[in-house]
Amino acid sequence: MSQSNVVRIPVRDVAQQPLQWRALCSRDDLVPNSGVVAWHDGSQVALLYLPEHADKPLYAIDNRDPKSGANVIGRGLLGSIKGDLVIASPMYKQHFRLEDGHCLEYPEQSLRVWPVRLNGDVVEIGED
Repeated sequence: MSQSNVVRIPVRDVAQQPLQWRALCSRDDLVPNSGVVAWHDGSQVALLYLPEHADKPLYAIDNRDPKSGANVIGRGLLGSIKGDLVIASPMYKQHFRLEDGHCLEYPEQSLRVWPVRLNGDVVEIGED
C-alpha cells in the first residue's frame, strides 16, 4: 500500500482533558463516602464521593450492574482491594475498580467511567 493511500487518524490521548465539561449537579447533592445517581445523556451515572482522597475525591461510573441488569451500582459498598478503590455491586457482590470500571472477579465485565470533577461547588462531567 502506498503512503498516499494511508489515512492517518489522530488518536486522542485518554489522559487529555475531555473536549467539554457539563454541569451535572452540585456538591451539596453528593453524599460523602457513598454514591448518588444522576441522569446524563441517556445513562444513569453513579457519582461516588470520597472527600478524604484529596487527589481524586470524585468518580463517575455506570449505574447498571452488567450481571443482573439492575441499576444498583450507586448503592454498592465502597472499599479498597489490593490498593484499588472499588465498589461492590449490591446484587452479586462483584467488585469494580473506580478508576477504570473493570471487574476484579469477572474480567469480561466492566462498567463505563466518565471523567468528572468538582469545579467549585459544581460537579461537572466530561463529554467528548
